[in-house]
Amino acid sequence: MLLNNLDWGILVAFFLLSLFIGIWSARSNKNSSDFFTGGGNMPWWLLAVSMVATTFSTDTPNLVTDIVRQNGISGNWVWWTFLLTGMLTVFVYARLWKKSGIVTDIEFYEMRYSGGEAAFLRGFRAVYLGFFFNIMIMASVSLAAIKISGVLLGLNPTETILIAGSVTVIYSMLGGFKGVLITDFVQFFIAIAGSIAAAYYSLQHPAVGGMENLLSHELVKDKLDFFPSMSNWEQFVPILLIPVLIQWWSVWYPGAEPGGGGYIAQRMFAAKNEDGAIKSVLFFNAMHYALRPWPWIIVALCSIVVFPDIESIKAAFPNAASIARDDLGYSAMLTFLPHGLLGIVVTSLIAAYMSTISTHLNWGSSYIVLDFYKRFLKPESSEKELVWVGRISTFVLMALTMLLTLQLENALQTFNILLQIGAGTGLLFIMRWFWWRINASAEIAAMISSFLIAIYFNIIHVKLGFEAMESHWQLIYGVFITTIVWVVTALVTKPTEKTKLYSFLKKTKPGGPGWKKVVDMAKADGIALEEIQDPYWKVPAGILSMVFGAVAIYSFLFGSGHILFHNYGKGVLFLCFTVAGIIGLRKTYPKILG
Repeated sequence: MLLNNLDWGILVAFFLLSLFIGIWSARSNKNSSDFFTGGGNMPWWLLAVSMVATTFSTDTPNLVTDIVRQNGISGNWVWWTFLLTGMLTVFVYARLWKKSGIVTDIEFYEMRYSGGEAAFLRGFRAVYLGFFFNIMIMASVSLAAIKISGVLLGLNPTETILIAGSVTVIYSMLGGFKGVLITDFVQFFIAIAGSIAAAYYSLQHPAVGGMENLLSHELVKDKLDFFPSMSNWEQFVPILLIPVLIQWWSVWYPGAEPGGGGYIAQRMFAAKNEDGAIKSVLFFNAMHYALRPWPWIIVALCSIVVFPDIESIKAAFPNAASIARDDLGYSAMLTFLPHGLLGIVVTSLIAAYMSTISTHLNWGSSYIVLDFYKRFLKPESSEKELVWVGRISTFVLMALTMLLTLQLENALQTFNILLQIGAGTGLLFIMRWFWWRINASAEIAAMISSFLIAIYFNIIHVKLGFEAMESHWQLIYGVFITTIVWVVTALVTKPTEKTKLYSFLKKTKPGGPGWKKVVDMAKADGIALEEIQDPYWKVPAGILSMVFGAVAIYSFLFGSGHILFHNYGKGVLFLCFTVAGIIGLRKTYPKILG
């Protein structure tokens, strides 16, 4: 065990602070709105920091390390492209979600669609996403915590899950959404400090010898490109081309859902107003993509020098040999930190774990309580009862996550299938706000189609004797087939009832040519919907703002990276593009409010 008494003292103090916040926040949870959205009156900066802390996660630095060790810095484009999804959410969908007045994004189905299909979608997605899928995500994050604690703390998997999981579930049960936000705020600063400290001391390792020696090292020089080379087509296509052209708008991915959704939508619902919803998601994306990656990338590059291959990691940590992969390089580098600082960094990783888990517990519980229990099992439930059901469901979700995590090695194939089930549905989530003809049947068809395609490629395709297909080709086929299926279904099935469409337009005012037929139908029925529609359609300005925002954040990411790597000319050039993007954004942003 690497930690001494000082390190353990820092860790225990953090656990006690988290429990205190949960107990203190419990007094403000008087109804289900308080427990799941903080009463819809939270400051945007607190919501933004919470989203950053949630997506920090224990497994994220491991993932980045794995990517860099195998594909270099440019390999990060497989997740950097999701910035485009985030910017679309910020400038087009954030105000629409806030206008909707709903508490969970699953509630959207019965606000937008009609009939039994809408009710089925709401109930099924509540149980599937809030329960099964959510537990799988939390178990995956918990597996990363097990790997880290096995190397740094000498704890076995059961001890890791019982200690970290118990503290997390207690403050999540008591504090509800407000407790999650406050602990996220504390955890964010601990996590940022820990990642920067880890990068600094990794550069001081004798085998690394500082930034200059790192950048000139033979094992690192070919890992430093920010973009994959077009001369290596096998790398360029899956790492950059497919993600930029297809992946970002077509794949449902937790935290980067096309059109917004999940716990990102939950934060927008909790904002005071539309402006607060937009600012919270904008700040989150800026921090997530522009600032946070570099400390992880530096540690990953240093790990290549100190531990050139997996065998060297196994030799250094024989007790973790069975789980040693490239992703363990991050934890391995942390073992060189001095005491005190080691305690802070370990605490930061545990804080990242607790932040992610607490958010998923509250988010998943909101689906189970509001979209299943209250909607289908007991509509007459009192607010006090709903809060207690929320606490019980939070406990159950954590208990099942603990059990699954200890068996996750045997469930990895199932988890990978679940992650691919959303592929191809992204365009529907984007268009359902702006095309009246999309209905509940189209969503059901898309869900079934993407599920069957995932099952085919992951199980049936190989069992039939075909060679395993590369993941980017699976994505292309999945998107193409699923899109055809849901578009055809939308056109041949019965549309959503007119009254439901009218009420949706009145509440959210999405505007655009996709609703013209509904406005005309309303006019024929003596309802003047054109009078409540904004004369200025905000989507074009929103898309332009999306472009400016993406330019600003990407440019800051690459500019700061070049400066870190002592390429000052390129760094300043990219930072100039950042300024240009911000100037453009200041001109277009006022046009999307209201």
